[in-house]
Amino acid sequence: MTLKPVVNDPQGLAVTQGLHALGYAEVMESRVGKQVQLRLSAADRGQAEARVDEMCQRLLCNGVIEDYRFRLDEEDG
Repeated sequence: MTLKPVVNDPQGLAVTQGLHALGYAEVMESRVGKQVQLRLSAADRGQAEARVDEMCQRLLCNGVIEDYRFRLDEEDG
């Protein structure tokens, strides 16, 4: 999850300034977010996508200030 573009990101600003201080002038902007990893059991990929999307909307993401995206990786076995 990352803050929406219209929301100030003081942590991202600090990262950008720090990188500039270290000589990485090509960095124009940075945004800092959070990552949540889930392991779940589902009948199929479609069900897993629907459930994870629902979890993000209901609990994991603050929809007022954050955007989210997710990726599903299938586990062997």
